[in-house]
Amino acid sequence: MASPRLIKLNRPLAVQLGLDPDLLSTRRAPKSSPENACPTAADPIAMAYAGHQFGNFVPQLGDGRAILLGEVIDQDGVRRDIQLKGSGPTPFSRRGGRRAALGPVLREYIVSEAMFALGVPTTRFARRRRHGERVQRRSRNPERC
Repeated sequence: MASPRLIKLNRPLAVQLGLDPDLLSTRRAPKSSPENACPTAADPIAMAYAGHQFGNFVPQLGDGRAILLGEVIDQDGVRRDIQLKGSGPTPFSRRGGRRAALGPVLREYIVSEAMFALGVPTTRFARRRRHGERVQRRSRNPERC
C-alpha cells in the first residue's frame, strides 16, 4: 500500500504564491492527484508539447505527466500556473508517463532552483511528495541501474 510523505517544501515559494507552508507540510495537505487536490471551480487540463528529440522534430512528446489546475496571482501581482506533476496518466501520456521516479524529480527540483537563482525563467516546485508507489523504468544503458 502506498504511503505518501513529504520530500521537500519550498517555503519561500509557497509564501510567494499565497499558499500556507505549514498546511503544505502536514498530512492534511492536498494529495498529489487531481481528484482530491482541485478547488471546486477548477477544470484541470493536460497539455501535449512538441519539440526536437534525438535530432528529429516530434509533434507530440507527451505532457511531462503534468496536470494544470489553474492560475493564482502571487504576492507581487504576477500570474502563475499551478500544476501537479507526476500525478498519474493523462490523455497525452506516453507509455512510461505514469508516476514520476524519485531521482528525476529531485534532479528537476535542483536544476529549476539553480536556474531561478541565476535569473533564468523556469518552472519551480512548491512541494514535492513521494507517492509511496514503486516506479520501475527501463534503463537505456544496461550498465546503469
